[in-house]
Formats: sequence, C-alpha cells, structure tokens
Amino acid sequence: MKVLLVEDDKLLGESLKVYLQEHGIQVDHIYDPREVFGLLEFSIYDVIVLDLIMPHIPGEKLLRDLRTVDKKTPILVLTAKSRIEDKENCFNAGADDYIVKPFEPKELLLRLKALYKRKVGNTLLRIGSVDVDFEKEKVWVSGKPINLSKKDWLLFKFLVENRGRFVSSEEILNYVWGGQAVGDEVVRAHIKNLRKLLPEGFIISMKGRGYKVEA
Repeated sequence: MKVLLVEDDKLLGESLKVYLQEHGIQVDHIYDPREVFGLLEFSIYDVIVLDLIMPHIPGEKLLRDLRTVDKKTPILVLTAKSRIEDKENCFNAGADDYIVKPFEPKELLLRLKALYKRKVGNTLLRIGSVDVDFEKEKVWVSGKPINLSKKDWLLFKFLVENRGRFVSSEEILNYVWGGQAVGDEVVRAHIKNLRKLLPEGFIISMKGRGYKVEA
C-alpha cells in the first residue's frame, strides 16, 4: 500500500511515517498542503491521509479540491476537530474516514487497511497459476511463494490492478518511483526481473503502448 500523508506537524507526521513503514506501508509525508497537487502529478496513491488544520490552505478546501480531480482514491481525515458538524462537512465533501486526535497509531493502521481492502475489493486474487494477497503483499506461482523487492511488488501490483489494459512506462514510473529521476531502462529491468519469476507470457509488452497483464 502506498499512502500520501499531508500533516503540517512534522514530528507527528514523521513518527506516523516510521510506524506505518515498519508495518509494510510506503509513505510520502508532506507538511505544506500547497505541494499536494504538484506531487499528485507524478505519483499515484492508494490512500490519502489529510490533516484539516494546516497553514496556507484549509483542510476542508483541500479535500473538496482533491475530490474535483480524483473521485476514487480513499481520503482519511486526521484532525483535532471533534464536532459532529465538522465530521458531517468532511464526509459531505468526499472523505471516506475520519480520525480525531489524539489517537493510537494502530487505529490509523487498521483504518488504512480497511480503506485499502474496500478499494481493491477482495484482497485475494487468482490469475491462472498466480495467486496474489494484496493485504499481505505476497505472490505465489503454482502454489510456491516468490520473493519480490518493494519496487517489484509495486510494479506487479500496478500491472495487476490495471489488468486488461496497457500501462505506459510513464504511468509505472509515476506510481512506483513517484517522479524520481529514473528512466525507462529501470522499468525494463524490473519487468525483466518479474518475468523471470512469473509464468511465461504473464506480462505482455507492446512497443509504444507499454505493458499489460491479461484480465
């Protein structure tokens, strides 16, 4: 799972980032809400965690603006605002969940997992001889587990979640590397790694269109 954490409290944000990463979640933390849309041009996230009380842009406005351009990515609001009116406003603006500060980090972890499970539907998937557990980030081929690096898992997951259509190298770079200065040759190298582990023909490529896993 890949999460964008928008939290202006640097200490809280970094402590949550460390905790979530210890539990296998990839986290990008930004504390200036003005950076959100620039980051989203280069990265795709499974869940966005959004504080409400921030400088420069009110969290409620940022939530509404996010929903005008992205109606699908789950958004979890993280805030000290506890009034029912605040919760109602956020849910009406498009929030999927709401946690009131202070809270236990484990509660955030559990809610993120629930949102992710809701997003992907059944977290267990079978494609031919390949079995996938999205929640545990594990893959089996003909019943035997295969070991994937973090980047290989993100690439594999992105292809599987978009199965049935070609995804370009640019889309892959944005999701897996978040706009880092890496080129198409890096994508090709990781595709090569995956093909060594997966059944022949599982990943299809077409020049000018990208890569695809059949539905």
